[in-house]
This record gives sequence, C-alpha cells and structure tokens, in this order.
Amino acid sequence: MDISINQVRRYLYSHHFYSGMRRATGTLLPIMVIGGVFGWYAEGLVATFGALCVAFIDQPGPHEHRAREMLGGALLGGVTVAITGLASSHPLMIWIAVIGQCFFFSMLSVYGKKGGQIGFACLLLMTVTMHSPLSADEVLLHTLTSFGGGLFYSVFSYLVSRVMIMREKEQALSIALFATAEYIARRANMYNLDSDLDTNYRELITCQSDMIEKHQAARDMVLRGLTTETTKKDPRRIMLWNLFVEMIAILDTLVATRTDYALLRKTLEDSDTLIFMRDALHKMSQEIERIALAVSRDRPVRRRSSVKAELRALEYEVQLMQESGLATREPDVYRLCVEILRRLSLNARIVDRMAEYTRGSPGTKPIHSVDINNSLTQFLSRDQFRVGMLTSNLRLDSPICRYALRITLAAGIAMALSTLVPVFARQGFWILLTVLIIMKPGFALTRQRNVFRLLGTLLGCAMAFGILFSVHDQTMLFILMVITTIVGASMIQVNYMAASTLNTTAILMAFHFIDPDSSTIIADRAIDTFVGSVICFVCSYFLPWWESQFMPSLAKAAVMANRTYLQSGIQYLDTRSQSGINPRNPQVGQADLNWRLARKNVHVAFSNFASAFYRMMLEPESHQKHVAEFNNLLIQSHMLASQIAAVLTTLLSMPEPPQSVVRHLSDMLASFGSLNPNDTLKSLPQEILENKYPDLTYPMKQLQRSINQVHQELGAVQS
Repeated sequence: MDISINQVRRYLYSHHFYSGMRRATGTLLPIMVIGGVFGWYAEGLVATFGALCVAFIDQPGPHEHRAREMLGGALLGGVTVAITGLASSHPLMIWIAVIGQCFFFSMLSVYGKKGGQIGFACLLLMTVTMHSPLSADEVLLHTLTSFGGGLFYSVFSYLVSRVMIMREKEQALSIALFATAEYIARRANMYNLDSDLDTNYRELITCQSDMIEKHQAARDMVLRGLTTETTKKDPRRIMLWNLFVEMIAILDTLVATRTDYALLRKTLEDSDTLIFMRDALHKMSQEIERIALAVSRDRPVRRRSSVKAELRALEYEVQLMQESGLATREPDVYRLCVEILRRLSLNARIVDRMAEYTRGSPGTKPIHSVDINNSLTQFLSRDQFRVGMLTSNLRLDSPICRYALRITLAAGIAMALSTLVPVFARQGFWILLTVLIIMKPGFALTRQRNVFRLLGTLLGCAMAFGILFSVHDQTMLFILMVITTIVGASMIQVNYMAASTLNTTAILMAFHFIDPDSSTIIADRAIDTFVGSVICFVCSYFLPWWESQFMPSLAKAAVMANRTYLQSGIQYLDTRSQSGINPRNPQVGQADLNWRLARKNVHVAFSNFASAFYRMMLEPESHQKHVAEFNNLLIQSHMLASQIAAVLTTLLSMPEPPQSVVRHLSDMLASFGSLNPNDTLKSLPQEILENKYPDLTYPMKQLQRSINQVHQELGAVQS
C-alpha cells in the first residue's frame, strides 16, 4: 500500500501532471470563454484547436526556448490554416495542399524532437481545418481565430512558467533523481545470484540510456540562469545546484566502479558479500527516491534509512577474505571488493548530504565542483534551426526524407479512401489524423505506436460509450471531459496507451457536445482508427530506414567519445602536473571543465548507441545486422567509460602519477585513434604487471582488453 501511495504522490507532483494541467487549462479556456460567455461555440472551438496545436509543442524544458517554439508554432499554424482553408473547397487543391504540407512538415524532423513536435502540431491543425470546406470569406476569420488561440496559449503558458519557474526546475530535477534511483536499483540487481546476468545487463543499459536523457533535461533547467549574483544567493537555487552536482557525483562513482560481475558471482557465490552489496545499493536507491519525492513536493526529507549495517557487514567480509587467504589466491576479486566497499561508503555519504540539502539550511553554500560562471552554458542543449539542415536532407538516402515520403504516401491513401469510398467520405479526416499520429521515422516505433494507438482507441471508445450511456447530467459530463483531458495530456510521456485511451474518451465526449444527436460517432471512430492502423502497417514497409543503417556511425561515435574522454583526462593530468593542483588556476580549471564535458558526451553517445541498438532488436530479424558485434561493442563502450574513469580517478588522486602509466595511456590513445583492427597495443608497463600499483592493475588490464576488442568489432562491422 505504501508503494502505491508513493506512486500516486510521484505522479501528482511530477512535471507530467503539472504540464498536463497547464496544457489542458490553456486549451480549454478559449472555448469556455468564447463559447460559454459570448455563445460563439464554433469560433471558440476553432480557437481551442489553435491552442491545442501549440500545446503539443509545449513540452517540459527551458521556458525561453518554449516561448520561441510556441510562437513559431502559432505562426506556422496560422499559415497552415490559411492554406488548408483556401484549398478546402476545391477537390484538387485540397489534395495538393494536404500532400505538400505532409511532406514539408514531416521534413521538420531534421531539427530533432522539437522540430517533429512543431511539424505534427501543424499537421494536426491541417487535419481539423479540412473537416468542413470554407468559403474565401470564412478563411480569414478562421485563420485569425486559430492564430489567436495559439497566441493566447503561448502567452498563457509563458506567464504560468514564469510564475512557476522554480517548481519546474524542481520537477525536472526530481525526474532525474527518480531515474538515478532506478539506475542504482538496476545496478543492485547485478549482484543478485538468482537473476540472469545478461538480462540484468540489458535492463541496466536501457535504464542508463533513459537516465542520461533525464539528466540532460535537468541540466538544461537547473544550470540555466544560475550565473547571476541574485540566483547564486537564492537558497532554493543553491539546493538544486548542490543536489544536481551530488547526483552527477553518484553517477561518476558508479560508472567508475570497475565491476566484473561474472567473476564476483563465480568466486563469491557461497558468500554473503554479494547480498550486502545488493542490499546497500537497494537502500540507497530507496533513499534517493525519497529525496526526489521531497524535491518534487518542495519539502525536506523526513523518513531516512541507513546503510551502515550493510557497510559494516561488508567490511567484515573483506576482513575475512584477507584472513582466509583469498586476497592472495584471488587478488583481483579482493581488490574489486575493497573498491566496491570504498565506492559504496562514498555514495552513502553523498546521499546523506543530499538529504540534508533538502532542508534548505540558511548557511548552505553552493558546491564549487565547477565554478558557477558562464562556462556552464557548454553543458546545455542547443537547438539549431538552419535552413541548410532542411535542404541538405532532400535526398533519397536521408532517413528523414524517406520518412516524409512514407507519411505522404500514407496520407495520400487516407485521402483516396475518403474520396473514393462513400462510407469514409464524412469522417475521412479521422483516418488521416490516425495516420499522422501513428507514423514515426523508425519502423519499430511506428509498429509500437500502431498497437498502442489501436488498443487505446478501442478502450477509449468503450470508456466513452460507458460514460455517455450511464451519465446524463451535462455538467458532470463536462467535468469528466476536463478530467480525462488533463490526465490524458499528462500521460503522453508516461504511458502512451493510457494517454491514447483517455484522449480518445475526451475527444468523443467533446464531439458529443458538438453533435449530441449523433448515434454512430463512437463506432465511426473505432472503424476509422482500425483503417488508419492498417494503412500505417502497410506503408511502414515503403522506403524504410532500418536502424542497422545507423548503427556503424553510432558505434563509432560512442568509441570516439571514449577516445576524447581519455584524451581530455590525459591533458588534465599533464596540466595539473605542470601548473599545480590548485583548481583556481585557469589552465587547471579549463582542463577540468574539458574533462567533465567529455564525460557528459560519453554518456550521451553511449545512450544514443544503446537506444538505436535496442530499437534494431525490435525490427524484423532479416534487417538486424551484426547483432553479436554491436552487442559486444555496446558492452565494451560501457566498459571503456568505466575503466577510463577508474584509471584517471586513481591517477588524479596520486601526488605523483607514475609516468610509465601515463605514457602507456598516451600510446593507447594513439592506437585508439587509428581504429585499425590490425593494431595491437604494447604490453602493459612492468610496474602494472608486477602489481606495484594495486588500484591500477585491474582497470589498466581491462582498459587494454576493451580497446583491443573495440578494434576487432569495429573492423568486423565496417568490413
């Protein structure tokens, strides 16, 4: 019961529910005011659709960016309504308008996620505009009303975001903290002897990919606007900054833990050591969940848990290893356990500090792991909207161009059905709308959306039928429509099928208010959605772009990001040895910043590679290429980041890093850059082979082995 209550709290205080409330309110206000106050329900509905177009663009993120995107979407939406409205009364012109706009707005996906959202919003507005033919005199009023609705929503959302700016930052950070807690729980499962190691590892990588995306979203919110003198003294901003820095520190310590789980399971299967490691991580995961919930609610952490018992038990187990001679028989296992104990103790202290930060003590100071200055902008996401990006993708070997042609074909088939088949003539726009919602650039995502959309629509039709059959009070129906609109809007990023179910219910109830005498509207929607799903399934095989075509470049990008990470670490070592360890030294500070940027880029590149690999695994087997090689590259990329972090962290902690090791790292870097499968690295320095530096022996061996395997696998997939 406690878990379900926490899940409800997590949802109610999340940015998903908050943004769903904002979008639903901003969308419904035009029709409530224009229709309810002035009685102009038709005009109010047009304004509401204009607001809905912009609401699709209004996703969580920096409100300055959202304002520009929403205004651009409102302007493009107005142009869309004008073009579609002028063509709506001419059979040939409406065909040209729909086909042309489908291709153009689908091409906006070259600008990434935001571009795709703007394109979809405009296509949605095009679809609802073509529902009824407009005369030339009506087009101007229709366009201005729709643009006014979009402009109203843009201003409304911007003002609400300005007022709630700190809540949005807290919510973004809490989502990242929840993702971090989930990642730690997945790491804990790696120590569970009762579970399959390969399955756990796949789940860990998928979880890490999701966590990296949420960390970047939090980074964009928390670090933005932090450099002014006022915000540097704001207790809430200091708390968010400190929590974010500590969250990244936890990630670093986990990634830098050079864990050979197979070796640990084999050697310590009869010991309780793995149980203590697992339980310590599970407790830390639960504690970070409490911290995340406290941040989302703007409250301090009340209930606490401690891992002291697990850490003491682990210390005892390590002591027994030494007394029983295991430290001599299995030195790698012993050092690994010592390192894990050290990392767990460090993480426990970090978690304790994070819980204290939520109390917002007046004397709390910002952590100076990186100076709070304009250099922080280098960690933020940058959206580029250049015309050249669009024109350079107008070629058949561009996946975005193929997607635009694919969705244009599907839209053409939907238009043909509504024109040639009388039964579809009246509601053909719904078939087109289904096509636009389901079709995505990737085959696997389109197929997944197809299933979710179809099931969600059928469930939504059943729910709407039940509500309309059992509830006859119009006020209650309106309240239920508002509730389903809010919850449906908030569930889009959480559970697409649930969102589809609730949004279908809300739309059918809205159509009931528009045309209460219609008796076939629910059945029509179900049939139209089924037809649209079939069209999407067939067209998904037209000019497909399989994920395997992306994989070589993504794999190489992940490997090269690791190379840059290693290079920046070596440069950091050299700069510190030449300039001293003082972090206030400009050269040392810049080298430290470059290393942290490289570390962030490693995580992003690995996340992109992992996401594409698992999407490929959802595609037909005939289009899955070099699965074993890419899987091994994925593992080795993960290992590379861990070993590079472990080696460099150890070297940076030494007063005088051994030059032989630093020189060998430089040799690794040179070989790493060639990516030649025939290149082999020199043998490790004698000091490493003789175990003169115990903390470096294992990670150096693993790093060398990973680089050699990366060369071999890249050669295999590129041959």
